[in-house]
Amino acid sequence: MGYQFYDDPDANYRVQVALGGVPAGCGDVGEILVAVGQAAGGGDREWSAAFKSLARRVADLATASHQADDPRGARDAALRAATYYAAALESDQAFADDDTIRSTFEAHRKNWDMFAEMEGLERVDIPYEGSTMPGYFSSIDGTPRPTVVFINGSDGALTWVWQELRAARERGFNGLIFDGPGQQSMLFERGIPFRPDWEAVITPVVDFLLERSDVDADALVLWAGSQGGFWAPRALAFEKRFAAAFLDPGVVDVSTSWLDHFPPEMKQLLADGDGDTFNAYMAEGLKSPELSSVWNFRARPFMQDTPYDLFRELRKYNVRDVAGQITTPVMIADPEGESFWPGQSAELADLIGSAAVLAKFTADEGADMHCEPMARSLVQQHMYSWLAGVLPN
Repeated sequence: MGYQFYDDPDANYRVQVALGGVPAGCGDVGEILVAVGQAAGGGDREWSAAFKSLARRVADLATASHQADDPRGARDAALRAATYYAAALESDQAFADDDTIRSTFEAHRKNWDMFAEMEGLERVDIPYEGSTMPGYFSSIDGTPRPTVVFINGSDGALTWVWQELRAARERGFNGLIFDGPGQQSMLFERGIPFRPDWEAVITPVVDFLLERSDVDADALVLWAGSQGGFWAPRALAFEKRFAAAFLDPGVVDVSTSWLDHFPPEMKQLLADGDGDTFNAYMAEGLKSPELSSVWNFRARPFMQDTPYDLFRELRKYNVRDVAGQITTPVMIADPEGESFWPGQSAELADLIGSAAVLAKFTADEGADMHCEPMARSLVQQHMYSWLAGVLPN
């Protein structure tokens, strides 16, 4: 895609994610571009400072609108502020201490909760292994409706999946967004890490939904974005009560997004079980500020003691042995230029077989790259047009 804001491709992608949320109210183009200009080079520290400054200013606008008895203005500004804090939070995780990360998250969630209340979203607690998972439910009119369950990715904030929930609401679908293990509040507030076996997460979600009178039990849909494209097929291999699912993208083996960057010698150390030598090499590599930032950001939700332990854990994040058990109709987005798990959408479709439909998205459509950040409306159109022919009338 021919948009160039920064020389660094990761920073450039981050801008496109921010701009892609504008149609859903998750930002204003002018506000975003000013912050992008202030974040010289797109480095994590510069990005965080620019977007926190913007978030504070817009949060003040939300408060002022609320005090002026302008609920629409307060709601819209609260959503933008929450989104900008979420943008800063992503960068904070690369370099900041735990207290700073927690503070940024709390500011994000405070503004999100202000928005959610004014938007009429219902805060819910989903029973989960003797505790709960926090979520937000959107009911159209209190009558039984098709309902979409949204699985977030490894680091996405609720403002990111809100864009998908909003699209569902506009089409008459109920929706549920929530924090699962290792995601957002479950990580930052409760210290609960990722887990691979998401059937243990999604089955309680389905049980919870089917107790509601406003959920059509025959029209449950599962949506998953980014690393959720692994968790969802893992769950679908065991949980059979969904009428359809949409994965963006499909993920067969999470570990490849890490291991593809490793030299053969490091991979061999893992295969040989030589944790001491592997950890020693990793310690040398992580002296690089750039690599250390990436590691801090990506490793945090796994909460493993050593790099070797993390990579041993990653071996569990693979659906090759269970994908053939999926019988739920699934549409799998396959964007051109997928950077994290290239080729895995097509591989997953092959593993699932006739129940899977592969939906290709291209640069010519402006819909390339991981999760098609600048073409969410187009992707949503494909998803709901497909669902119209899959769900019961």
